[in-house]
Amino acid sequence: MNVVAALFAVDPCGLGGVALRASASPSRNEWLALLKQLLPVGTPQRRIPLSINDAALLGGLDLGATLNAGRPIAQQGVLANANGGVVVLAMAERVALGTAARLAAVLDTQEVSIERDGLALRLPARLGVVALDEGMGDDEQVPAALLDRLAFLVQLSASKPGEDACQWTAEHIAKARTLLPSVKVPEHIVQALCAAALALGVYSLRAPLFAIKAARCAAALDDMLEVSEAHAALAAKLVLAPRATQLPQAQDESTQQPEPEQGQNETPPDQTDHTEQNADQAQPPDEPLPQDEVDINGPEALADNVLEAALAAIPAGLLAALQVGQAAKARAQAAGRSGAVQKSQTRGRPMGARRGEPRAGARLNVIETLRAAAPWQKLRERQNPTPPGAKRIHVRREDFHVTRFKQVGQTTTLFVVDASGSSALNRLAEAKGAVELLLADCYVRRDRVSVLAFRGKTAELLLPPTRSLTRAKRSLAGLPGGGGTPLATAIDAARELAEQISRRGETPVVVLLTDGRGNIARDGSAGRTQAAEDATSAARQLRQAGITALLLDTSPQPQAAARALANAMGAAYVPLPYAGAQAVSRVVQLATVAAR
Repeated sequence: MNVVAALFAVDPCGLGGVALRASASPSRNEWLALLKQLLPVGTPQRRIPLSINDAALLGGLDLGATLNAGRPIAQQGVLANANGGVVVLAMAERVALGTAARLAAVLDTQEVSIERDGLALRLPARLGVVALDEGMGDDEQVPAALLDRLAFLVQLSASKPGEDACQWTAEHIAKARTLLPSVKVPEHIVQALCAAALALGVYSLRAPLFAIKAARCAAALDDMLEVSEAHAALAAKLVLAPRATQLPQAQDESTQQPEPEQGQNETPPDQTDHTEQNADQAQPPDEPLPQDEVDINGPEALADNVLEAALAAIPAGLLAALQVGQAAKARAQAAGRSGAVQKSQTRGRPMGARRGEPRAGARLNVIETLRAAAPWQKLRERQNPTPPGAKRIHVRREDFHVTRFKQVGQTTTLFVVDASGSSALNRLAEAKGAVELLLADCYVRRDRVSVLAFRGKTAELLLPPTRSLTRAKRSLAGLPGGGGTPLATAIDAARELAEQISRRGETPVVVLLTDGRGNIARDGSAGRTQAAEDATSAARQLRQAGITALLLDTSPQPQAAARALANAMGAAYVPLPYAGAQAVSRVVQLATVAAR
C-alpha cells in the first residue's frame, strides 16, 4: 500500500491518519520506513506509547520545575511537540477510550488545550496519526471515535520486504504539497463520491470529505490542477470501501434479474435504447464532449464507475461482516476480550487517578498527589514558613489522589438452538456444526458457554455454563430434531439464565439460531397468532433486561418474522440463506464481537 503512504505524506493533517492493521513484521516496518522517507526532512515524528498519561500526551505541569521554582511551570506534551508532523500510536486496539477521545479532539481542533493544574494554554498541533492495530482477532478494535477521523483503514498483507517498489520520492511529495492548494474538485466528482458513500452505507460525513481530500492529493501527485475520474475512483477504493456496511441496492437488483423466457427475445425499444446508452458509457469517448452539448448520463456513469471501484476493493470475506451491520454496536455494553469492564479500587489495570483518600484498600497515587499540591507551594509556604535550612513540600488532605483500576469480567455465550421440525428440515445440521466451531473458539478465549435447545412444547438446558468443550460437543451430538416451535418459552428461558449469569458478575451474550416462525404459545397451546404475540412479548422483556443478543435467521430465505423478532429483542439480525457451518460460525463471531 505504497500509494497510501504517498497520499498521506502529501497532507497528513488534512487526511487525519492511517489505521494500519498488521502484526509486528518486516512488512509493517518497511511501510513505516517508507513513510519516513517520503516525509520532508525535518518533519517531526513522535511515538505514543500505550501507557501514556494525559500530562505526557497533552502537556501540563512540569512537576520538578514547579516544586523548585514554587510557581506553575508548563511543559509540552507529545502532540504539541509533533506539530506539523506525524505521531505513531502503538497498540491502538488497546488504547484507553479517554486517550482516544483526547487525540480525536486534537485532530478536530488542530490544537492542544490545557486547562488544569493552574495552567491555561493553547498550543498548535497540526498532525497526522498512524494507528498501529495489532489486534489480528475480531475482539480488539481501534476505538470508533479515532477510526472516524482517520482517512485510510489499511489491512497490510504479509508481503515480503522490498516486493513493491515505491514510484514516488520525497521530491515528488514536496512538489505535490506545493501544488495541493491549487487543485480543484469538480462538482460532479463530489456528487459521485457522496453517492458512493451513501450506496455503501457510509453515513459519516467525514468519510466523503476524506475521499475528496485523498483525490486532491492524488491529482497533486500526478501534477494536475483538477481531480479526474481516476483520482475519484482511487479515493473511493482507499477511503470508502474499507468503511462499507452494506451492498448497494442496485447491484442486488441486477443480480436477481430473471432470464427471458422463450418467445420473449424481443426487447422493448426504450430498453434497447437504454442498453445502447450503457454500452456507450462503458467505452471511454475518443474526444471530449463539445461545450454546447449536454451529457445526460455523464454524472450517473461517473457515480457508477466510482462505486464499482470501491466494490472491487471489498474482499469477499467482508460480505459476512457487512450483513452484521451496526445494530449490535449501538447496544454495546461490554468491552475487552472477555466481558464487561468493572471498576475496582484494588485490582486490575490502572486507569488513572481520582481525588480521594487512601482508605478501604485504595492506593495513594503519589505523583498525582504531588501534582495537585505543586501550584500551591508558595502560598502554603507563606502560611506555614519552613525552618531555615529545611526543604518541605506542603501536602494537604484535599491534594490526595488514589489510583483507579479496571478489570475485565468473563463472558458466557448462551446458544439457543431451534430444534423444531421446520428448523430440522432446513438448517439444524448446519446450526450444530456452527455451534461446535463457536464452542471451540470460546474455549480458546477461556469463555464459558451454554447450550439451550427448544422443540415440542419445552426448552431444555442441554449444557449449563461450562468451559468443557467435550461436554458441549456431547450435548449437541444427541440433540434430536422435530416437533413444534415454542419460541416464547425459549426466549424466556434464555432471559432467566442470562440474568443468573449477570448476577454472578459475568457478561451474558445470547445467540438465538431460529427461523422465527413460532407455533407454540407460552401455555403450550398450538396456534401461530398467539405464539407470535407471546414471542414478541418475550423478546421485549429480553431487551428490557439489557441483555446483548444476536438472532441468526437459519431459514433458506430471510423471514420477515425473524427480522421483526430481532427488532423486538434489540438484537443484531443476520440472515444466512444457503450458508454452511463455516459461514455461520464466522458471522456469529463477528456479530458477537460487535455486540461487545
